[in-house]
Amino acid sequence: MLIKVFGSAVFGVEATTVTVEVNIDKGIGYHLVGLPDNAIRESSYRIAAALQNTGFRLPGKKITINMAPADLRKEGSAYDLTLAIGILAASDQIKGDRVADYMIMGELSLDGNLQPIKGALSIAIKAREEGFKGFILPKQNAKEAAVVDNLMVYGVENIKDVIRFFNDEGELEPTQLDTRDEFYAALDNPEYDFADVKGQESIKRCMEIAAAGGHNIILVGPPGSGKTMLSKRLPSILPPMSLQEALETTKIHSVAGRIKDNIGLMAQRPFRSPHHTISDVALVGGGAYPQPGEISLSHNGVLFLDELPEFKRSVLEVMRQPLEDREVTISRAKFTVTYPSSFMLVASMNPSPGGYFNDPDSPVTSSPAEMQRYLSKISGPLLDRIDIHIEVTPVPFGKLSEERKGERSIEIRKRVIVARGIQSQRFSEMKGIHYNAQMGVRQIREFCKLNASSKDLLKTAMERLHLSARAYDRILKVSRTIADLETSRDIQEHHISEAIQYRSLDRDGWLG
Repeated sequence: MLIKVFGSAVFGVEATTVTVEVNIDKGIGYHLVGLPDNAIRESSYRIAAALQNTGFRLPGKKITINMAPADLRKEGSAYDLTLAIGILAASDQIKGDRVADYMIMGELSLDGNLQPIKGALSIAIKAREEGFKGFILPKQNAKEAAVVDNLMVYGVENIKDVIRFFNDEGELEPTQLDTRDEFYAALDNPEYDFADVKGQESIKRCMEIAAAGGHNIILVGPPGSGKTMLSKRLPSILPPMSLQEALETTKIHSVAGRIKDNIGLMAQRPFRSPHHTISDVALVGGGAYPQPGEISLSHNGVLFLDELPEFKRSVLEVMRQPLEDREVTISRAKFTVTYPSSFMLVASMNPSPGGYFNDPDSPVTSSPAEMQRYLSKISGPLLDRIDIHIEVTPVPFGKLSEERKGERSIEIRKRVIVARGIQSQRFSEMKGIHYNAQMGVRQIREFCKLNASSKDLLKTAMERLHLSARAYDRILKVSRTIADLETSRDIQEHHISEAIQYRSLDRDGWLG
């Protein structure tokens, strides 16, 4: 008897429907075809044990299973439940008249319980597109898939529940999720808050500007000055994700298997902080079976690289293209996958190997030559993609011992949202540009016009501080953001003056 059941394969962040054809005939044998990987080939052992431990059996006949399209490679253990239900239906152990109406996915334990799968959200979206009545999957993934409306999502704990459902012996309870309520409830409760940071008002201001314009930023300072503490709080002042952004972000984390149990839509912007020993592939994505890397997991959020010069140069260089194109394309001989990677880069570093500025009172001192050699580990083209460079100094004891709390992240975010709103309106007719950091040369010339006094100030600063040519456009972009924070239509002198301060690493002789 021939039965068809349906599962799904995920490539990149998109799903492709897989038709599992199960045919049972006279003879003995178990034949699984359609480019399955080792995890799928081993499924026969898991399925046999799970069925035996739930009162069913693997029929002692010739079982032929084809996973179509047969030229598309399938991977992972998520097809266990799909194959098991197909075998039961083809051997008349359950009724097979309704199995083709549902997308079925799940990994089986030997006792019949279901383990979570990757990519549940992408699969649910595909199931709705293809008109399936519902999606049957492990209970741990139910909330994630229930984000998709107009699709019945059934989270189950054991294969026995699925068998009873198809035999009309019991009902499955659909998972209900009010996406909007869950999404907005999580917005105003950031894990880290700028109110916890003592002092560092100038750095907080710099972070606000970076958040308002989507600018990449690098913090340079000695150990203990608060670089990591400040960076971790940046997501709390970024504008809330739209529902579309939240859906994109959740899909990527779902494909990577990074969604926590019983979480539906990700409401908080991601903050990723990989260790400096990370490989090129782990950062950008890839592998034999391509998976999203850290830069894609930080899509719509923040990628924080602590101790930037300690990262391998090859690792840092692979970021150059994603920073420009805001997506990563991974090519293999037979297929190509693309992952979105629109993120804010936040980097921190010590100014020298010892960690301190050229200060005779510091515990460890470094010569200007050592500092220059250390800083030269970061390439010019990468620094060229970082709009804001800021020096961070240690917080004095008087500030640390203050009882008064600083401004809360929610208050800072209100100003950032207003500035982003101005930018959204400004670039509303321009494809691919949503905030100031994305401006190209043409947009800079159109929206960053200076009056005579501002031009003179910028000219003087570039000559006296010996700022590089690449600093010119960056200063204009940042000054445009500062003007937006003040809801100023034109860029004024004080906007240019403040933006000039944020190009520390471009100054000739910065190391003294």
